[in-house]
Amino acid sequence: MDKLTGIAGSAVLVALTLAASAAGLGGTAILARDEVPKSPPITASISGSGSTAQKGAMDAWRAEFHRIHPALRVDYQANGSGAGIRDFIAGTTAFAGSDVAMQPHEQALADRRCGSRAVHLPMVVGPIALAYNLPSTPDLKLSPTTLTGIFSGRITTWDASEIAADNRGRKLPHAGIRLFHRSDESGTTHNFTTYLKAAGRWPYQPSRKWAGPGQGVAGSSGIAGAVQRTTGSIGYVEYGFASNARLNTAKVRNASGQFVALSPQSATEALEGARIVGENGDLVVKFDYLTKSKGAYPVILITYEIACSKTSDPLVRSFLRYTAGDGGQSYLSLYGYAPLPHDLLAKVRARLGAPG
Repeated sequence: MDKLTGIAGSAVLVALTLAASAAGLGGTAILARDEVPKSPPITASISGSGSTAQKGAMDAWRAEFHRIHPALRVDYQANGSGAGIRDFIAGTTAFAGSDVAMQPHEQALADRRCGSRAVHLPMVVGPIALAYNLPSTPDLKLSPTTLTGIFSGRITTWDASEIAADNRGRKLPHAGIRLFHRSDESGTTHNFTTYLKAAGRWPYQPSRKWAGPGQGVAGSSGIAGAVQRTTGSIGYVEYGFASNARLNTAKVRNASGQFVALSPQSATEALEGARIVGENGDLVVKFDYLTKSKGAYPVILITYEIACSKTSDPLVRSFLRYTAGDGGQSYLSLYGYAPLPHDLLAKVRARLGAPG
């Protein structure tokens, strides 16, 4: 197993103590314009791009990392998993965020760019919300086959018999369903359609590009905004975006027959029995969409950071070690994500050469 080698450089710590006193001015401290403390200059920076699903986590990580290391900066463009992989292969970014593992031809190109193995490092669990705008029905339940019927265009009204069967005793409006899907190449789309294929007989092949009906919208924030503005609509989007937009999210029936509400805890339960299937030290994860684990919310994704296994850039290693560390993982639930399970996290830290 190749390990990311080297020792991350430490940021320069700058301590400034300002004291001022002005006799006769009631003890008020007055600073001249050129005495105002300034942030230390940026001495090193890296950039990444890709997954919009992880944008909330990435924004928090970047801000906290910069606070700890004021002279270091990490930039990230949330332009979709497909674009992030292309940017990384082209060598324009130091790492990529992707909600799906690279395809074989992409892996070969990424390895060539790196001059070594390009590895997938699981970093965050992102529950995929079925966000909807139906004010008269705040507690919607949906089974996998019903979801497939809705997103394939077979079920077109909210009071259809399939939806009614999932929501016995609830009055549903006789209104048309407005579908929103991602228009860009999206790992979220790939994971959602993979779930529908496994659990609900989705009629198309899983793909980063949407194959069904509906209206396409770019990015996770775009989906959340479209659902928020459109009564009678539904779309798939990461939980953090749905939560920020204060959207209702459907309970989804898992393979044990439970209708489970989405939460960071129920998403982590869905990783029960997940296993590493990557080769040569790669940490690609396969999990079971049909898990019968109690309380598991089955529609999830894992976002990977893709980086060169033998990168010589200490800032890449330092940043990824932070995101996989106790600090980076500890507050993910505040942003609608689920932290990695401990056994998987230990493998990521070992791959990075980070302490457990």
